[in-house]
Amino acid sequence: MSDRPTGSAGTSPIGGTEARSARALGSLLIPIAAVGAALALVPLWLGDSRVLMGVAVLGLAFACYTIGFNVIFGSTGQLFLCVGALAGIGGYGAAILTDTVGLPIVVSILIATLAATFIGGLLSFIAVRRSLGVIFTGIVTLIFSMSFEALLLGLSDLTGGDTGRLIYSGTDTFLREQIPPYYLMLALVLVFLLVHGLLRRSHIGWAFRALRDDEVAAELAGVDVARYRVYAALIGAAMLGLAGSTYALTEGRLSPTTFGFGQVDVVVVVMLAFGGIGTLFGPTLGAVTFTVVDEILIDFGQLRLVAYGILIIVLFLGMPRGVIPTVASLWRRVRGLEGSDAAKSTDSAAGRLEAVSGESQSAE
Repeated sequence: MSDRPTGSAGTSPIGGTEARSARALGSLLIPIAAVGAALALVPLWLGDSRVLMGVAVLGLAFACYTIGFNVIFGSTGQLFLCVGALAGIGGYGAAILTDTVGLPIVVSILIATLAATFIGGLLSFIAVRRSLGVIFTGIVTLIFSMSFEALLLGLSDLTGGDTGRLIYSGTDTFLREQIPPYYLMLALVLVFLLVHGLLRRSHIGWAFRALRDDEVAAELAGVDVARYRVYAALIGAAMLGLAGSTYALTEGRLSPTTFGFGQVDVVVVVMLAFGGIGTLFGPTLGAVTFTVVDEILIDFGQLRLVAYGILIIVLFLGMPRGVIPTVASLWRRVRGLEGSDAAKSTDSAAGRLEAVSGESQSAE
């Protein structure tokens, strides 16, 4: 007779744990694969239009930016208004290292990503050490963003100033002919979704949610608030740096507006608010939706900004938590009503059965 402990169904608890882990992983991989399959069909729909393909690549880049920002702000409540700056450190860093220094593309991307990661972690560390709240963290990171834009204009020999710079050194051939830019950025989006999904299911993700919901309660529960906030900033900044460097080398041209505060941070905040702060697929939904809307409204000039303003007002009045949380809440309500109706139906049937049984007994 085996000495291995068994559960009520005669299966090993270890096997049951493995089965639950496999189901949990499947519940994460299946929707991510579905998103990837849907987005992979976009080039077939766009056809040979280089302009529309460029817009699609930019939309995927913004999806990456929004996921990175969601890890920092949506997970731990740190308002980093330097998304464009951190992505720009990756973009300009990779461009300079590849084009000017002559390093291989992969090495350049790695170094630039590490630089963005370090800066993001440093900003979070300063905010934590100074006990800065959400507003003051936003102000400090906004100042950093403005300083980064000024630095790009000042170092014109390296950055090209306000006119920008082209990227040579074979990056165009490698990233445009061997690896289509759209599918490269799509792969990055899917990797980011997987990393964020696994992170949310880990102990680190639990700590993130705890300190986001109630910092005092999280500390009482043993969560090192300072450490986990820095962790979130490091992970999110790494995503931003990697996305910025990859997009820069696929685009082949950079300018301060590529990573400007008004062009990136404002849009990313709106995208995240639309999709759902703290959700897994909200950033991607927001990025895809606003990319399509922006392309539809591109011929309306300044009226496009008015349309955005109206959309934001409607969003915050009708769906303050974003699309995905609102839809999920409605779905739970519908399921709850269905369950309530089913319970009432069962109780009614049971009542009728008891009545019939009572009548038959009295007849006897």
